[in-house]
Amino acid sequence: MQNNYLLPSKTAQTLYQSVRELPIYDYHCHLSPKEIWEDKPFDNIGEMWLAGDHYKWRLMRAAGISEDKITGTASWKEKFLAYAQAISLAAGNPLYHWTQMELSLYFGIETALSPDTAEVIWDEANRVIAEKKLSPRKLMKQANTVYVATTDDVADSLEYHRLLQNDDTLSTKVTPSFRTDNLLQIRRPGYRSYIEKLSAVSEIEITDLASYDAAIEKRLRFFIESGCRFTDVGLPSFPDRIGSDAEADDVLRKAIAEETISDAEYSAFLGRMYLFLGKLYQKYNVVMQLHLAVQRNINTPLFQAAGADSGGDCIGDPIPGQHLIAVLDAIHQDGGLPETILYTLNPVMNDQLCAIAGSFPHVRVGAAWWFNDHKEGIEEVIRTIARVGHIGSFLGMLTDSRSFLSYARHDYFRRILCSILAGWQDSGEFAGDTEQLAKAICCDNIKNLIEKGKKPE
Repeated sequence: MQNNYLLPSKTAQTLYQSVRELPIYDYHCHLSPKEIWEDKPFDNIGEMWLAGDHYKWRLMRAAGISEDKITGTASWKEKFLAYAQAISLAAGNPLYHWTQMELSLYFGIETALSPDTAEVIWDEANRVIAEKKLSPRKLMKQANTVYVATTDDVADSLEYHRLLQNDDTLSTKVTPSFRTDNLLQIRRPGYRSYIEKLSAVSEIEITDLASYDAAIEKRLRFFIESGCRFTDVGLPSFPDRIGSDAEADDVLRKAIAEETISDAEYSAFLGRMYLFLGKLYQKYNVVMQLHLAVQRNINTPLFQAAGADSGGDCIGDPIPGQHLIAVLDAIHQDGGLPETILYTLNPVMNDQLCAIAGSFPHVRVGAAWWFNDHKEGIEEVIRTIARVGHIGSFLGMLTDSRSFLSYARHDYFRRILCSILAGWQDSGEFAGDTEQLAKAICCDNIKNLIEKGKKPE
C-alpha cells in the first residue's frame, strides 16, 4: 500500500506522518500467550493467515469455498489459493484492505492478491518468512507493538503469562485480561465442572454466593499480580434487572445442582453479578469492558463440527438503553464506576451508547467492534463520539484478533482518523491542534489509562 492510501489531501498525508510510527497499545485481542512464549517461526503464509482467523473463514464461506479448504484437511497452500480466489472479488470488504496492507507492511509485496498472482505471492511471502524466521515476537516488534492484553478465562492458570512476565528478552509487554463469559454462563452444559475447576484453582470450595464471590475476587487478585489491567465480558444477553444477593444465591445453587434456571432467574443473577463485578473492578482499579449486542454460535452444525470462534457469530439485537443505564447507575451509586469501555456490535446503538456514556464519569465508547471495523464503521464511530461525546478522550484502535499480522489494522485506523481530522481542519470546522488530537487518540489516551493501574493492597 502506497503512503497516500486512504489519505485524500495533503493535510491528511502530513498529519498521518506524525502518527504512523507511534507505538501500538493493543488493549483487547485474542492472541495466544502460549504462541508468544514459544515464539516458533511460521512455516508459510497460509498457516500465518488462516490457522485461526475466522474473519477470513467467513469470507471464504460467503464466496462459496468448500469447508475442507477453510477449516478442513486441505494443505496450507490449497487454503491460501482458495483465499486468494475469495479475496480477489471482495471489493468493499475490510479484509481486502487488510490483506493488501499486510502484504505490503510485512513482506514488501505491493501486488494485489488474486488467483493470477497467488503462486508468485505464496513463493515470495514464504521466502521472506524463511529468510527472516518470522515469528510472533518478531511480528509484534516489527509493528512497534509495546503492549498486548490477551483474553483469558477467570479459571486460567496464566502459566504462559507468568513466564512472559519474567522474560527480559520480550520487547512487548503481554498481560492477561479477566474475561468472565464462562463464569457467568451458568445455564450452559458442563457449568458444574467449571465451578469445580474454579474451586480448585482458587482453593475455595464454591457452594454458595459468598464462596463464589470470594473465589472471583481471589482470581482477580491473581490476574492483577500477573499484570492484568483490563476485564471483559461479551455475553449474548444483558440483564433487565438487578437481583438481590438472596435471589442470586438461590440461582447459583441451582446451577451447581444442574437444575433448570428460567430466563427471569438468570437475568436477576446476571444483574447482581454485573453490580458485584463493577464494584470489584472499581476496588482494584481495573478497566471494565462491556461488549454488547452479539449472538454467538448461531449455526449449530458448524459449531458442532468446528467449535466456537469459527465464524458462526453475528450482530445481535440492540440492548435496551434502560437496562444498561440501570446497571451503570447501580454501580455508580454503590462505590463509583471503574474506568469503563462500552462496545456495541449493533451500530444502531452508537448514538445512544455515546449519550449514555457521557452521562456517567469514567465511561467511554470504544472502537468500532468486529463487524463494524471497516472503513465506514470506523468513520461512523469517530464521528458519533465527536458529535455526541468527546473525541479527545477516545481510546483509539484495537485488533480484537487472533492474527499476529493484524497490527496493520492500526495503520488502517490511523489513516482513516487522519483523513477525518484533516477534513475538519481544511473546512474550518476545527481550528485546534490536530496533531495533538491525533496522537492522543492513536497512543496517548490508552497509554495513560494503562498506566493508571495499581497493584492490589
